[in-house]
Amino acid sequence: MARKKPEALREMKNEELERQLAVLTEERFRLGFRRATEAIENPLQLRAMRREIARIKTILAERKRA
Repeated sequence: MARKKPEALREMKNEELERQLAVLTEERFRLGFRRATEAIENPLQLRAMRREIARIKTILAERKRA
């Protein structure tokens, strides 16, 4: 999963952001289960995923307020 810069996320449409949010949320859920049952190769991947989800939610909230 490549990290996207906030500027790149802001250029995306709301539908694309919501789709990306759903994909990341599902990946995070699966990774959490995998972490509980076995060792994952990159434990920092969970942190990066959480932060990416937060970035997307922040941008969607900003647009909703505007």
